[in-house]
Amino acid sequence: MRSRLKIGMVCYPSIGGSGIVATELGMLLAAAGHEIHFISYERPVRLKCGENLFFHPVVVNEYALFKYPDYTLPLSVRIMEVCEEHQLDILHVHYAVPHATGALLAKQMLGQKKLPVIVTTLHGTDTNLLGKDPHYRPIIKYSIENSDGVTTVSESLKAQTIETFEVQHPITVIPNFYAPGPITQSREEVRQMLQVRDSEYLLLHMSNIRPGKRVADLLTALARLKNRKQVKLLILAGGDFEPYQADLIRLGIQDRVIVIRDVKEIEDYLNACDLGVYASEAESFGLSILETLAHGKAVVATEVGGIPEVVQDGRTGRLVPAHSPGAIAAAIDQLIEEPQRMQAMGLAAAKEAQARFAPPVIRDQYLAYYRDLLAAR
Repeated sequence: MRSRLKIGMVCYPSIGGSGIVATELGMLLAAAGHEIHFISYERPVRLKCGENLFFHPVVVNEYALFKYPDYTLPLSVRIMEVCEEHQLDILHVHYAVPHATGALLAKQMLGQKKLPVIVTTLHGTDTNLLGKDPHYRPIIKYSIENSDGVTTVSESLKAQTIETFEVQHPITVIPNFYAPGPITQSREEVRQMLQVRDSEYLLLHMSNIRPGKRVADLLTALARLKNRKQVKLLILAGGDFEPYQADLIRLGIQDRVIVIRDVKEIEDYLNACDLGVYASEAESFGLSILETLAHGKAVVATEVGGIPEVVQDGRTGRLVPAHSPGAIAAAIDQLIEEPQRMQAMGLAAAKEAQARFAPPVIRDQYLAYYRDLLAAR
């Protein structure tokens, strides 16, 4: 077996968690000497092509014949072309649909030629959203069962996937990863820019502002804080915050909330904050939560999905019931009133993130998994 692997990485190019994880994993593998080929309709936002890193765009044409533009078919053709030209060993696809489906079509088109091992990583949407749709469930189940290897980012998602699709295919849990990037502005400079006083606590929430993130619960919790005058909430929004503007006025917290959209470099803001707050009603893993913990900040988060696998209640943060703004507020107030405890949790969070979720740790788990699958073939 070759020590240098040729790996295709198929993912969405957006700033969502799966695209970030796929991109960072590909760059880690390239830095370790492996040849990585990204396949998507756009260059992933964090991808820096260089030695061992290549990008192959999928061209999607719109024909009047089709009421809706099709992505899966041109994706499968592009995957086939890249596999054939570069003799890939591994095809690592993120999400069952459309990526694993496209990979399986490409495998059929390749016929008797050298076929790569197909690894499908499930990040949550396949199971938690599309898995409930009877029009998608059969193709997701098929794509999972016909992949050579399947991974999920948490034990919670693994259990949900087995229950939702009743699959017999073995599933391996390999969590997400993160390491803090360089700080370009000091904590004081960022807080001054945000107009946050030294005496104020800066809470941080990062998400794509989908309904499941329960941003309204966070705003309600902020309004209920006993220590509201000492707190500001910074929201790094990956989507439109406009629907919540009326809530700020209704709750009387418009002077307590700062919203910045579509931030790609988050490190300076994480360094400047004091506490992370997350109110999701479902979460397969919680990459934003891991990013917050890795910067040595305690987190208040809901006890749902894979979050308890990332946050240790009472040690690296506080876990509260979902749909409970009052519980969120109480946990925040408690930590504000016990700043030494909050600081101790932050220190423990950074150590835990480094020990369990450091990029080299997770990279090596994927490499071992790839090699096991290749050996089994």
